[in-house]
Amino acid sequence: MNIGIIGAGAIANVMLECINHDSHENLKIKSVFVRNKEKYQHLEDEFGVTLYTDLDRFLSSNIDMVVEAANGEVVKAHLPEVLKHKDAMLISVGALSDGELVAELMRVAKNHEHTLHLPSGAIGGLDLLQNAQSHGDLKKVTLTTRKPASALSYENLESERVVFDGKAKDAITLYPQNMNVAIILGMAGMGIEETEVMLIADPNVERNIHQIEIEGAFGRAEFKIENQPLPENQKTSYLAAISILGTLERINRNFRIG
Repeated sequence: MNIGIIGAGAIANVMLECINHDSHENLKIKSVFVRNKEKYQHLEDEFGVTLYTDLDRFLSSNIDMVVEAANGEVVKAHLPEVLKHKDAMLISVGALSDGELVAELMRVAKNHEHTLHLPSGAIGGLDLLQNAQSHGDLKKVTLTTRKPASALSYENLESERVVFDGKAKDAITLYPQNMNVAIILGMAGMGIEETEVMLIADPNVERNIHQIEIEGAFGRAEFKIENQPLPENQKTSYLAAISILGTLERINRNFRIG
């Protein structure tokens, strides 16, 4: 599978290193769409890619799949056009808090017979969640996210503080930079209007910790994920980065699990 990336930040560089430098089987990044070609010119020699600043030329290049690894504004500006031409993977899931944009992306993908992939990002257990939801027997989905106090601008906090307790939809609105997990969890399960979220600022933790509880006719499940940050960018989860590679591998296989 030939891949095109939109963006050239930390996640894009992890993908280039893991796929092109490590010779990932049957995967190859061919094209990178950027705003400033001169700034990222070194990527062409370092990873054997071609840089583009024109979206039409980028989409016409030798690629099968587009991975968005930029930001929410880029999603709004370019993903509808991308889905007219290619399957795509969206990393900046915070953009999906906009219901109108979600509806537009789904409509374009359906009309042009393309698929929009959303990797699991910084959490796990989405296969169980989707299986339970497919039968309509989910009763409750809760997410408790515990973050270092400094990451939530509580540098002088001496003990943990609950900074939000309510529905995922409201958490996303109030904390758009911290609640990407709530979006993907809501979309996989009961929706962001029904998913319960608690956000805690904790001066005694150094990692982001996500605890997910699911209840339904199937029984009860609980997941706890403690995320290491990406060495290249402390604001990005390591698990979120590798979930992209895992999703690309599964798309490209003839043998799939789950």
